[in-house]
Amino acid sequence: MTTPSETTPTQPTFFLEKHFKAGFEKIAGEKQKRIMDAAIAEFSAKGFIAANINIIAKNAGISIGSMYNYFASKESLFLTIADHGYGVLESVISSVDLEHGDIFDKIELLLRMAQKYSRQYPELNQIYLDLTSEGLSHLSQKLSKQMESITAEFSRALMREAKKGGVIASDIDEYVTSFCIDNLMVMLQFSYTSDYYKERMKIFAGDDALENDEKIIRGMMRFIRGGLGPVGGK
Repeated sequence: MTTPSETTPTQPTFFLEKHFKAGFEKIAGEKQKRIMDAAIAEFSAKGFIAANINIIAKNAGISIGSMYNYFASKESLFLTIADHGYGVLESVISSVDLEHGDIFDKIELLLRMAQKYSRQYPELNQIYLDLTSEGLSHLSQKLSKQMESITAEFSRALMREAKKGGVIASDIDEYVTSFCIDNLMVMLQFSYTSDYYKERMKIFAGDDALENDEKIIRGMMRFIRGGLGPVGGK
């Protein structure tokens, strides 16, 4: 299984600027990986507020002085990790063929991708969950705009194309509907991440929900197809 920090963050993915200092780019890849792994473990286990940058430095085998030579603050390190997590998600999405099939085929592929990403990178997904907390409200506007805008526009474009082709009902509001479908995907990711959401998933979807991926996908797709009102009863 691929480890979350196998790819080190040499270029920003979606942030407007780099959040690490030039010195971080100059150190060996193995050392970068140790720092990333230690940060991912600390932030995912404790969340941004409780995470301790001194512990991260210790677990990475570097001094706290060296850590501040690479990152200006704990927030800068956290943003670098969040950026890295988004980059990993991008790589997973890029492996999915979204050029063929109708809107339902593409939504199903994205749901399967969400399952795969959540199972393969639970720590990064936990950090994404932490991004939505009030403890990081000072970053919410910036992070949500940068992280969600591309996905939102992609979803709306799918809706518009499907409406023109008569695949879904013509009166569908692509803004509200894309919001609803993305909520389903986000909740699916969280349901494989935290203990609370895992238990919640079992309460709503059955005790076998976490082991029966096909059951979840089939059920969600039936719900989505019905909600979008496809023409021809597909």
